[in-house]
Amino acid sequence: MLEIKDLQIHYGAIKAIRNINLSVPEGSIVTLIGSNGAGKTSTLRAISGIIKVAGGSITYNNENITNLHPEKIVKMGICQSPEGRLIFSNLTVEENLLMGAYTRKDKQGIKDDLEFVFSFFPRLKERIKQLGGTLSGGEQQMLAISRALMSKPKVLLLDEPSLGIAPLLVKTIFEKIVALNHSTGITILLVEQNANLALSIANYGYVLETGEIILEGKADELAKNEEVRKAYLGE
Repeated sequence: MLEIKDLQIHYGAIKAIRNINLSVPEGSIVTLIGSNGAGKTSTLRAISGIIKVAGGSITYNNENITNLHPEKIVKMGICQSPEGRLIFSNLTVEENLLMGAYTRKDKQGIKDDLEFVFSFFPRLKERIKQLGGTLSGGEQQMLAISRALMSKPKVLLLDEPSLGIAPLLVKTIFEKIVALNHSTGITILLVEQNANLALSIANYGYVLETGEIILEGKADELAKNEEVRKAYLGE
């Protein structure tokens, strides 16, 4: 469904991503793990068209989307929930969600999807008229994911959903990610520093280190890998 081949991303003279290959099959949860600064966020930004690719290709359903405008990529069915959530602090929960549907014209469909995200995250419905900036970190993360879902994506890119959130809410959010995948069949590419958590819900995983993929495999096998356990699972 989503294929990355020989991807290169440069920031001036710095080669942030060096010839990585990554595959995200339809209906799967694939995780990209690695330490801070490994290039995980840059990879997602390249898929979303937010930063330019220096080399290689990104294809979606056999169509080359490399360096396409972000709005076109969203319309094609790929949407990102960014690191740090980046919700609109001065807009209400409802207004934030409607911003996620800005490429859509189907009013009834938008209304139905609002109800869908509220069924997934009832806490957001309770706070529908509350300003985004007044929500807790966990609630803002729920809002960021829900805002991405309002574009009706086929592929959801999640960037560090556990970052800066209380452990109990992290557990809830990851349970919801799995439930979302199972109930809708949505394909998920998850970028996460919390390797243990990411590998526990993913089908397949890639380990990114200083711009290169050093390991890949089934998530449960990676979780048992001695190298991964020492470097990323704190063992």
